[in-house]
Amino acid sequence: MGLIVNGKWVDQWYDTDESKGEFVRQDSRFRDQISSVEGSTFTPEAGRYHLYVSLACPWAHRTLIFRKLKQLEAAISVSVVKAEMMENGWEFSEYGEHGDSLYALDYAYQLYLKADPSYEGRVTVPILWDKKTKTIVNNESIEIIRMFNSAFNELTGNSDDYFPVVQREEIETVNARIYDTINNGVYKAGFATTQAAYNDAYHSLFDSLDWLEERLSKQRYLVGDNITEADWRLFTTLIRFDAVYHGHFKCNRQKLSEFHHISNYVNELYQVPGVKETVDLEYTKTHYYASHVTINPTQIVPLGAEQHFEDLHDRDRQY
Repeated sequence: MGLIVNGKWVDQWYDTDESKGEFVRQDSRFRDQISSVEGSTFTPEAGRYHLYVSLACPWAHRTLIFRKLKQLEAAISVSVVKAEMMENGWEFSEYGEHGDSLYALDYAYQLYLKADPSYEGRVTVPILWDKKTKTIVNNESIEIIRMFNSAFNELTGNSDDYFPVVQREEIETVNARIYDTINNGVYKAGFATTQAAYNDAYHSLFDSLDWLEERLSKQRYLVGDNITEADWRLFTTLIRFDAVYHGHFKCNRQKLSEFHHISNYVNELYQVPGVKETVDLEYTKTHYYASHVTINPTQIVPLGAEQHFEDLHDRDRQY
């Protein structure tokens, strides 16, 4: 897990010396928008954009879910990197399902330098690429899913809205806590390099999971009685919890399957048509356990845990 420095790839793990052992995520750098507003550089066009993802990454997974739900598969092509992320970062296969179908590149960092030769920093997915101008439009998952939510509606005829104006304030409030303590919280626990930093992340994580369990005992979804962006942003962390974060990231107070309301909620979201096709937990486990050699130096990938996401759920009961 490295970064680009002075136009070159450097194999370097996160430096937590200045943060007292706490993992600090780098802000996304490419933040342009796809819009129909006159004068926009990036306009909604079928076939113009390409999405680079890892099936292991919860941030990239969000974009695949929205691509599926918003019926954008014919409009936006996709490339999936290899599961393992080693000394060269995210890699492509020379051939096959994990190849770069646009440029036959070997590494994702080459895309960043193709877009901006002066770029410095981490190389992350998802990457939303513009084939016309040959550059990165955006590498911030939140902004990509919001573009997918509405920017292409006229092209697809799909007007489903996961970020309704009347619910946005509450969605943003819920998102803020979930991002800090759950989405990023599992990483802060897993990548902590001091006991104090780990303890803080661990307690914040399970405080929020307890809060979620209580909230979901009273309402079907995070914000009211309809699925919103907040649910999908949470789902991609929860679906990986027992398989990866519980053991690999030491988030082990209890398994997610031991939370009655949360586990039923995850099952319901998994069973939304099209969603399970975006989930690949074997690929995901290979990535985390084989790539994070500072955490798992043997690179042994565990065989468990059994997952039962297609079990019946009780989320359609009265609240």
